[in-house]
Amino acid sequence: MLLIEPLDYIRKNTSAQHKTTIIWMHGLGDSGFGHESIAQQMNFPDDLGITFIFPHAPPIPVTINGGMVMPAWYDILENDISRKIDESGIEESSVKISQIIQGEIESGILPKNIMVAGFSQGGAVALHTALKYPVQLGGVIAMSTYLGAPSVLTASTSQINQSIPIFWGHGTLDPVVPLSLAQESISTLKKSGYTVNYKTYPMEHSIHPQEILDIQNWIPRNLI
Repeated sequence: MLLIEPLDYIRKNTSAQHKTTIIWMHGLGDSGFGHESIAQQMNFPDDLGITFIFPHAPPIPVTINGGMVMPAWYDILENDISRKIDESGIEESSVKISQIIQGEIESGILPKNIMVAGFSQGGAVALHTALKYPVQLGGVIAMSTYLGAPSVLTASTSQINQSIPIFWGHGTLDPVVPLSLAQESISTLKKSGYTVNYKTYPMEHSIHPQEILDIQNWIPRNLI
């Protein structure tokens, strides 16, 4: 049996109590440090007890970058990311994120108070993880991303999280993950019975200040 090494991560508490966990994944070539400031930008009531976890993707060779080793959740095989996807890499990272989720559940956090979030590559892993997780989670936050492995919708556990709240934000000027790819992914989800709160922002491949505010408002509405 293949041993999968656990991920290193940063933990950021927003209050003295801990009732909710948001696992937030960065994009290609970044690290958890690149997004941890988001925890400080958002303001939540103390009684929500929100803790952020920012995992670091392991360094791997990335094909489209000439095999250069960099932090990545999975390999990018072609510039047209909609044509050939490293599904095994997405699955491996999903297993690692599931390990973190399981650790939070074992520590006493209710599964419905656990959300997964991700930007770009991290968003693809967040979607993959949540849609096939064997227990219903609290929500998915997908930013500037796509459904990397649509086959996840046929997984035996996929219907467990079919009612999971999904927030999806995307830039109208994104040259890395085209808006059309996001729209295609959202259409696939909706045809499979998922509900997606979809918003666009006048930006390229990044996170818009209004998007952060929208996520800040969306999170409490979808907690127990």
